[in-house]
Amino acid sequence: METLSSLADGFAVALSAQNLLLAFLGCFLGTMMGALPGLGPANGVAVLIPIAFSLGLGPTPALILLTSVYYGCMYGGRISSILLNIPGDEPAMMTCLDGYPMARQGRAGEALALSGIASFVGSFFATCGLVLLAPQLVKIALLFGPAEYFVLFTLAFATLGGISSSNQAKSAFAAALGLGVAMIGSDSQTGSERFTFGEIHLYDGIDFLIAIVGLFALSEVFVFLEHHRGGAAGHSGAKIGRLLPSWNVLKRCIPTMGRSTVIGFLAGVLPGAGASLGSFLSYSLEKATVDRAGESFGKGDPRGVVAPEVGNNAAAGGALVPMLSLGVPGSGTTAVLLAVLLQLNITPGPLLFQRNPDVVWGLIAALFIGNLMLLTLNIPLVGLFTRVLLVPTRILMPVVAMISFVGIYGITGSTFDVMLMVGFGILGWVLRKLEVPLVPVILGILLGNEMEVNLRRALQISDGDWSILVGSPLAIILWIIAITGFVLPIVLGRRMKARIEANRPADEVATGD
Repeated sequence: METLSSLADGFAVALSAQNLLLAFLGCFLGTMMGALPGLGPANGVAVLIPIAFSLGLGPTPALILLTSVYYGCMYGGRISSILLNIPGDEPAMMTCLDGYPMARQGRAGEALALSGIASFVGSFFATCGLVLLAPQLVKIALLFGPAEYFVLFTLAFATLGGISSSNQAKSAFAAALGLGVAMIGSDSQTGSERFTFGEIHLYDGIDFLIAIVGLFALSEVFVFLEHHRGGAAGHSGAKIGRLLPSWNVLKRCIPTMGRSTVIGFLAGVLPGAGASLGSFLSYSLEKATVDRAGESFGKGDPRGVVAPEVGNNAAAGGALVPMLSLGVPGSGTTAVLLAVLLQLNITPGPLLFQRNPDVVWGLIAALFIGNLMLLTLNIPLVGLFTRVLLVPTRILMPVVAMISFVGIYGITGSTFDVMLMVGFGILGWVLRKLEVPLVPVILGILLGNEMEVNLRRALQISDGDWSILVGSPLAIILWIIAITGFVLPIVLGRRMKARIEANRPADEVATGD
């Protein structure tokens, strides 16, 4: 009852005219920023921090504005992923796998509407979890030390083969390539150079945004140029289709929403894991649950759109738990929000709920309101978003290239990074011709540094004793899941493919083909 009473007080704060206007403004701007490839929620929030302070906003209104931008960016990242195969940010990367094939099949409206509903479900229940389960989930998060985090990342890579490709060897090669790219730069402990070849621009490593935009956006442009050189090209060829999913499709996706909400929220609660891991785990476990034979995921399955969208939005809400309760950011965006709190002379941690209840509960209530605003904003705009597909491809592809160049230069201000993006575009084009999946490359770049840092911390704690990696029951459980996740797709995949091949002639005879 005390929790409900505090939440009611929070709604009294959030429902003021000023806070409602700020929530709406943040949701709208966040959706637009999220749709821009490479910008992402952390950059979107950072861009608006000077505005929040220049307006003289108090702690609660400022946080309402910035967290609405945060949630809006998580919604908006799906738009370019589905329509153009360009992830708006790294969590939206998994949405490309089935969202873009749905758009190519003339189901863009359905994919966008499903992703909007999935985003609402993930965010809504994550906010409910923030209210009801924060103390218990913080205790779970504290069980993860450096060794457990390393095993968790190993688990992520062990299941890559069954997610993005039917050839596990190619997926393993792609993951190794991504981990190799992640090693470029200065060593975080010794400061020595690694694979920089004397190039000063590589001392800080390679920004994963450059890799994402190059591998996905520019490689798409190169594929288009290869297939249409010397000839006229019309529009994308995809029909818009229905703007809302049927009840049967929604009903099939309900179990997916439930599973992905839990997985994404737990991933968000783990400090440092964030929405990327929530999106990835939700997609991979859903594929392992409902598509073991690999027949539908990656080819336009609606559940392949719903799972990562629910997962990344649930993780976005879950990431607020360690930030508010422990003062430990759960993601890059919550790290930015943590800096804002400290700038406002508010110290996050166990005493925050006692010392600043109006700020915490007003923020939580505003998350519920902002989430509802985002749903009502995004569903009516599906028809507008899908009009992108009607733009002639000969016009659309130069626009994609322009957005890529302007976006990366606007973020980094470096012509070297722009040229590096072109290099990743060429690499992506080559990998696509060789049918090597791109997602493991990106995940290797994204998770490689954190994986290395946690391994080093674990070995420092144990004074070089490698047995620390199996030194806790949680680590052992994660190792078992990782090994099972790597071996099982190889064994079951061969059996299922053999069974499908054996049954195919009989099916063809029965149908008269």
